Amino acid sequence: MQSLKRNNKFAKAKVAKINRQSTAQKLLQTELEKLPPDERLIVERFISRGRIARNIMREFDAQLTFGERMADRVAAIGGSWRFIGGFGIFLLLWMIFNTFVLAARAYDPYPYILLNLLLSCLAALQAPIIMMSQNRQAEIDRMQAQNDYEVNIKAELEILQLHEKLNELREQDWAGLLEVQHYQTQLLEKLANEREETMSLPENAPE
Repeated sequence: MQSLKRNNKFAKAKVAKINRQSTAQKLLQTELEKLPPDERLIVERFISRGRIARNIMREFDAQLTFGERMADRVAAIGGSWRFIGGFGIFLLLWMIFNTFVLAARAYDPYPYILLNLLLSCLAALQAPIIMMSQNRQAEIDRMQAQNDYEVNIKAELEILQLHEKLNELREQDWAGLLEVQHYQTQLLEKLANEREETMSLPENAPE
């Protein structure tokens, strides 16, 4: 039984020392040196048990400049129903004021050339600002997708590592069970031999 306990301890130590690098090579099916830099970084963090998941929005927001924040704010306001409704009311009041209130003294009579100029200037300024905000959002989405990919790869590596540990434990359990069975068989044989010797003693005893 002492040898069985030693084997169990050895099995646990062997499971604990399963090579994480070989697990990564088995999943990626290539040498680590041949991996792209981003995947090599994932494997290195997996081997060192490092953390992969990051808060992309927090990191990105920390790097934004004042102009970029203003662009995001303008894009958020310009793409809302409040802006559409408020700007529609402004256009309606402009046309009513220059058509009926001022009448002959209107500074922008029909066809509202000054209003068209203001709208053109607003569109010329607003379009690139919104495009700047959309480009940053696309960059955030790309970084988020990359981080999700890294997290998924590390999760697959961890699952594969867990499967290897379970397989190793199963093999060690089978070996332990076989050893226990062999030990029990020896005990049964020993008991059977002792019983036969005990039963044969009265027959050979002198009269």
